[in-house]
Amino acid sequence: MNTADLGLPVDVPSTALFTDQYELTMLQAALKAGTAGRRSVFEVFTRRLPDGRRYGVVAGTGRVLDAVENFRFDPGVLRFLREKGIVDDPTLEWLADYRFSGDILGYPEGEVYFPGSPIMRVEGSFAECVLLETVILSILNHDSAIAAAASRMSSAAGDRPLIEMGARRTHELAAVAASRAAYIGGFASTSDLAAGFRYNIPTVGTSAHAFTLLHDTERDAFRAQVDSLGGGTTLLVDTYDVAEAVRTAVEVAGPELGAVRIDSGDLLLVAHRVRQQLDALGATGTRILVTSDLDEYAIASLAAAPVDAYGVGTQLVTGSGHPTASMVYKLVARAVSDDPGAPLVPVAKKSSGGKTSLGGRKWAARRLDAYGVAEAEVVGTGEVPDALADRQLLVSLVEGGEVVAREPLDVVRDRHAAARAGLPLSATQLSRGEPVIPTEYLHGGSGS
Repeated sequence: MNTADLGLPVDVPSTALFTDQYELTMLQAALKAGTAGRRSVFEVFTRRLPDGRRYGVVAGTGRVLDAVENFRFDPGVLRFLREKGIVDDPTLEWLADYRFSGDILGYPEGEVYFPGSPIMRVEGSFAECVLLETVILSILNHDSAIAAAASRMSSAAGDRPLIEMGARRTHELAAVAASRAAYIGGFASTSDLAAGFRYNIPTVGTSAHAFTLLHDTERDAFRAQVDSLGGGTTLLVDTYDVAEAVRTAVEVAGPELGAVRIDSGDLLLVAHRVRQQLDALGATGTRILVTSDLDEYAIASLAAAPVDAYGVGTQLVTGSGHPTASMVYKLVARAVSDDPGAPLVPVAKKSSGGKTSLGGRKWAARRLDAYGVAEAEVVGTGEVPDALADRQLLVSLVEGGEVVAREPLDVVRDRHAAARAGLPLSATQLSRGEPVIPTEYLHGGSGS
């Protein structure tokens, strides 16, 4: 199964080399030591949220499922590994037949998370699980960072739609993933056609300053655009003089002009002046779109302005100052022997510098207060308390190597909106603060 099963047109290529060399050298050593087949549990979590953030957003899960499904060592990849002497021949033979056959559970995509949340749990043999570390973290760290920024921006924007416009500000492939993550976080559309093609995200776009500069006059440029795209188009009005451009735009397109875009200047002041001018010209239904290096703070500052939509680029695709979610992938339990029925024992790194982790296979649940609002993220090992049994967060994503939870992006987007709405109101404050709910730990039982 791949993205084509959802009616989407692009398959994912082999992801086997989206990894670090030490994953393969660990595999080689474990195979030689006879420990590679030990049943193991790895978990993805973050020890802290980015400074000042009050919640995180799980994004990239669907891309992880594609990556796991397509983690295959084809002849070309194996030849590269052999020629470079990365691993020995017995390891190459093992890799040639690699198919992940274990289980993956995780927070459903679009859900919110907090420090210590077991966002994803990967179970299987040590050999098959350890190889997935880098590609899983690469996807989740990037996409969750973008989705968290998008969520803050969409919260600040309220009912006004947001357009993702960051493709030219990041790597061309990262731009597609960023568009997907932004859509999960609440953006309505993207300018990136590759994202529209791959994930069926609505696409928008009309013209840039170059189109105006191409023509002898601004009127000629507006006329050409309206003749081609119709009066409902969006005309860019800040190439020369904004007031003159607005006047010309209405004269050319008529009072039914769809929208004008402002890409520079004091957006608050200019938006008010443009709104007054449009209304005076009878274009009361013409919308105002603003762009120009917006972030969640700039969007919030325009809440009282007569703005109808926002276009966001650089700050979105760079996570608005936090381009990674700082997630890690740690072994938390492993079998005492190679026997398939051997019990699991909890394991954990113990070191200074804030990099300790908690051993044991974990569950997670969100406790609600009397009003149905989240009041704590409860993470534990062993039995789940009866009071939290129906509030568990992890769901099955892969069973016996088969993906069981692929879903349309609109479902994920709606899930995030509902999850954010279930948090205390302070979750959407842009001022610096601690996570909006605490993480509580309950310990019980062993790693199994």
